[in-house]
Amino acid sequence: MKNNSASSKDISEWKGQDIILFQEDLRNQVKGSISEKSFYSYFKNSSEKVPRVDILNMLSNYCGYANWSEFKIQYSQVTTTNKKTTKRKWIVFLLIGILFITSAYFLIPKSNTFNFCFIDRDRNEPITKTPIEIIVLNNEQSPYYTKSDSLGCFTWQTKDDFIHFVIKSPYHKTDTIYRSIATARNENIRVSTDDYALMLHYYANGKLEDWKNRKLELSKMIADDAVIFQVLPSRLGIEVYSKIEFIDKLTTPIKSLQNIEIIESKRSKGQVVKLKFKVKS
Repeated sequence: MKNNSASSKDISEWKGQDIILFQEDLRNQVKGSISEKSFYSYFKNSSEKVPRVDILNMLSNYCGYANWSEFKIQYSQVTTTNKKTTKRKWIVFLLIGILFITSAYFLIPKSNTFNFCFIDRDRNEPITKTPIEIIVLNNEQSPYYTKSDSLGCFTWQTKDDFIHFVIKSPYHKTDTIYRSIATARNENIRVSTDDYALMLHYYANGKLEDWKNRKLELSKMIADDAVIFQVLPSRLGIEVYSKIEFIDKLTTPIKSLQNIEIIESKRSKGQVVKLKFKVKS
């Protein structure tokens, strides 16, 4: 190929002029030649027969070796060396692969899963009737809002090794929870009851005969300057109530009182100072 052009680097694809040029080169280089029949027998087709030794000696000499025996010895050494080199390469690749996988295991952040179920401290039962509102506050993340499921539980997956969240409920006290993966993966969180919200809910939906007594108890529970408003349906806005107006509403025996739902309540010094409610249709 150094001294002649050929149609292909694959000798089995040679024909015509390529074979003639090869025969001429053999005559010039080693004073010998190979017949076209032999060329087709050994180079163009797969044959189980081995060429005669004189042909093998000529071709070996053409390749720069003294004879066929020297070619075999040199080729055997090269093959053995290549096998050893290949084996070393595979060992190196294997070690690099193991190192990469090990590094990835320790360096790539793993996903941690936290599971929490919320238990009513007074009743010692899962909180299922009213979902717990959850605000996740993990670092470098915007607050994420969600709610407990029908079983009163909450699951969170994160690459952080901790979880920081706030829980809210119309009838339970707001609380802030912080847990690390080392101390908690599955936990029951006991939530304290908001007695004031529950009492207001009871008064709004209960069947009491002593309205005067109800009015007096409500007056004690609600601060004189309390902010009270009703969320109107269909996004119509809000309606603000004074303490007296709200108590009058709760102590007036009308059917709509059965559908009052406390959305939010806040207290200070033992009295309700803010109250948000709606009337379910």
